[in-house]
Amino acid sequence: MCIIVTGLFVGCGGKSSNDGLIQDENTLNGESKGETKPYTVALVMKTLTNPFFVKMEEGARKAEEELGINLIVKTGAKETSIEQQIGIVEELIEQKVDAIVIAPGSSTELVQVLKKAQDVGIKIVNIDNRLDIELSKKVGLVNVPFISVKNNEGAYLSAKYISDMITTPTKTAIIEGIRDADNANQRKIGAEKAFGENKNINIVASETANWKIDEARTVAASVFKKNSDIKAVFCANDMMALGVIECLKENDIKDVLVAGFDNLDDARKAIKEGTLSVTIDQQADIQGYTGVMKVIDLIEGREVPNETFVPVKVITKKDLQ
Repeated sequence: MCIIVTGLFVGCGGKSSNDGLIQDENTLNGESKGETKPYTVALVMKTLTNPFFVKMEEGARKAEEELGINLIVKTGAKETSIEQQIGIVEELIEQKVDAIVIAPGSSTELVQVLKKAQDVGIKIVNIDNRLDIELSKKVGLVNVPFISVKNNEGAYLSAKYISDMITTPTKTAIIEGIRDADNANQRKIGAEKAFGENKNINIVASETANWKIDEARTVAASVFKKNSDIKAVFCANDMMALGVIECLKENDIKDVLVAGFDNLDDARKAIKEGTLSVTIDQQADIQGYTGVMKVIDLIEGREVPNETFVPVKVITKKDLQ
């Protein structure tokens, strides 16, 4: 069973074990004032260096306020800090939290430790990036609801927006997220579908920049050095799109269509300036909010759908006027 979230609440994407200290964030509500909370829920995200996850925390904090629970937020230093995320879950098992809502950096490498958490009675909800279904079944990690957007659909809409502008033979490129992440792979599939529907488009490069702005700038420089006549680029998140835009500016490359994904504030600014054509709002705050609400349903024995999909929104200049 799956459901689609259609309403908004009011108010409020390389692995290393030494990427930095594990961050324990209470960025919005401050320290606890000592009131007794019936449940302790951990929101585990990839990083807070990407504003997407800041918005996700905002939504989770809204749920915390409504439910009267104790929400703790933990992240790794970077989106590629997979070993840190594993360590965070191990730490939460020791702390005996009631539930974990997790946006995993890897679709495969968090499965085993989450199974360990589930075995000691911790309820788990998976948001943003889907855990690998077959591996989860293999190790016995079951009954983990998934809340996200349809990433292939969002990427298709983003890439199609720029594809529809192309009427002559044109080289394009795709900048991918982490290749071990399901959402990155789904976005690549969606972009390939959109580009493939236009007979004028030839995809000449598809490279990963691991969700990172600096890596995307470097990757784009290499891609454009090999194919200087590329005229359109789909990026699997806005951070990478911004990195590509920086590369274009630094190398005085003009008239390139760039598409993103995430609806970050800096991406919206780039759309207004004309350097980014389109982004996708995957409503990170609603994902965070819904994840916390659903994990409390699990704790209290209420039925939770296997999948809940948050609608995506296409954001272009006309939406920002």
